[in-house]
Amino acid sequence: MELLIIKTRKGYIRVKPDEFMAVNLDKASVFPMALLDHVLDLAARARNKGFEDVVVKKLVLTEEDLS
Repeated sequence: MELLIIKTRKGYIRVKPDEFMAVNLDKASVFPMALLDHVLDLAARARNKGFEDVVVKKLVLTEEDLS
């Protein structure tokens, strides 16, 4: 599975209505690949709010049995 995340110098972005927060990966907002344009817009808004080194990343999840 492939998802989109927004990464900054201080961690990852959690998006709430009218608010961006730097968080660890386990609290970050994730988006489906189909929303790439929306995520790029969110990344631009995060930059405008002062977040540094903002980039959109593809998060690739794999699943495997452990037992």
